[in-house]
Amino acid sequence: MGSSIAERVDQEAIFGLVPVKKSERQYGFWDTLLVTGGFAIATWCYSQGALSASYLGFWQLLVVTFAVGGIFLIVECLPVILSVRYGIDLWVYLRAVLGHNGVRILATAVILGNWFWYAVAANMFGSSIAQIMGIFGLSVPDGWVSALSIVSVVGGSAIALGGPAVIKWASRFLVTTLLVIGVIAFVLCFTIVPFDQILAYRPDLSAVNGNAREAYALAAEGMVAFSFSWSTQAMVLPRLCRTERGGYWGTVSAYGVIAPFFVFIGGVMAIVMFVVSGTLESDPTVMLALLGPQVALLSLMLVAFANIGTQAVGSYVNVLVLKAAWPKVDYRVLVGLSALYVSVLAFTGEVTANFGQFISIAAYIQGPIIGIMFVDLLIVRRLKVSLKSLYYRRGHDAYRFRAGLNPVGLAVIAITLVVALLFVYNPIYGTVESPVFHYLTGSGFTAVFAAALYLALSFVPPVRSFLLRDRDDLDIV
Repeated sequence: MGSSIAERVDQEAIFGLVPVKKSERQYGFWDTLLVTGGFAIATWCYSQGALSASYLGFWQLLVVTFAVGGIFLIVECLPVILSVRYGIDLWVYLRAVLGHNGVRILATAVILGNWFWYAVAANMFGSSIAQIMGIFGLSVPDGWVSALSIVSVVGGSAIALGGPAVIKWASRFLVTTLLVIGVIAFVLCFTIVPFDQILAYRPDLSAVNGNAREAYALAAEGMVAFSFSWSTQAMVLPRLCRTERGGYWGTVSAYGVIAPFFVFIGGVMAIVMFVVSGTLESDPTVMLALLGPQVALLSLMLVAFANIGTQAVGSYVNVLVLKAAWPKVDYRVLVGLSALYVSVLAFTGEVTANFGQFISIAAYIQGPIIGIMFVDLLIVRRLKVSLKSLYYRRGHDAYRFRAGLNPVGLAVIAITLVVALLFVYNPIYGTVESPVFHYLTGSGFTAVFAAALYLALSFVPPVRSFLLRDRDDLDIV
């Protein structure tokens, strides 16, 4: 009996919400880098790069990809330090900011948006299989390509059921595979056409009436949205890290350096395909198919297996977020439901067809949370929280709110979204509402505005007292 209880506690520490003790943590810097890098450099990076290349030339692509993505990630990953310090999922901490029902609502909304990315990866799996069959002279109808995408989702979800130990080893294979794909794509980019033709490329800006500033801002919006998409996943894995430094820099290195590099490769690849074929292609399988039959077959198989690995790592990480929202639902059930949802998205192909709009919609949900969390953790609470109150221990009620909703945090999010949609940028229709978008982008504005509003409210005495009613209950034990 005692043994089964101990095993259950161990499983809950990994698959659920119980704080992970330092003696139980499995990840160092390199493990964190490899696991987070596993989905940071997934094949959707090529879609992101192609989106940027549709608005930018080579040098602008270089600046936007590394500067915009890197700067936001260095800041947004700072709360990771608290996750490592306490051994908790940052969504557990957000109970203090949003209330437990607020976390349930927003975590679910965020993950529903995050799964958009995995639908794109699944579609690339289907495309890879179709290209492989084409090498053998077999034609695959479009409808079957969509059906093949589901195989990637099911295979990756099955791997995710093995938990962090399996994910750790799967990630090592995955990252190695994706690096090989990246190297092949990088070499192809600069050997298929002369470099001066890449530099001479100019995007067609007719969609923005030739407005170069707006085109630059739209590309930047894409990279900010791309950066924000990692925030919720960065909130989960650091709890398994042994040191704060390893957790923070492992996360930043994966999302702020490695991922932008692969986005850049995707952008250059799209430019090269435009020079060669006149079409701005975002699917790396199309370029890989240009190689000789043997090399193309190997490369396409790598893409196919890499996308299964991406789904595996993504299932584990995103389901951990859902566990914060729905702690009583079994991990395996959440993996299954997530697989069903992604399968539907992949089969319809709508996310891949409307890539830019979908990633901005997802980022609008996450942007205000990022801004609030930065101010609340680093300025208002100074990296100190009541662990007992976060878990609602008897007599520790600092984070119990009426109806389970923190009115301050939720009001800031609601106001931010209304202001951003009406006066800055509407990602649903793709309309720019004011020049503010040219300087902050839409997603960037949601984080900055929410941070400023939350900070201003924290100086109002009644609000500050409400936010800091945990100050007498900061002991960990």
